[in-house]
Amino acid sequence: MSNDPYKALGLTKDATADEIKKAYRELVKKYHPDKVIADDQALKAGAEEKFKQVQKAYETIQKERNF
Repeated sequence: MSNDPYKALGLTKDATADEIKKAYRELVKKYHPDKVIADDQALKAGAEEKFKQVQKAYETIQKERNF
């Protein structure tokens, strides 16, 4: 994972708070462990890791921007 939380959300540093929240919600829906239906454990583990990265990136941006 990149150390850039914006990149983890697919955004740039000039993204608005609304854009950040929208990207976060979309990625959480996509990678949430309860939503990933697959028999392949590696795929599920990858999705779970991506989910954690998205969570951490969003928390970092929230602290940085105070929202």
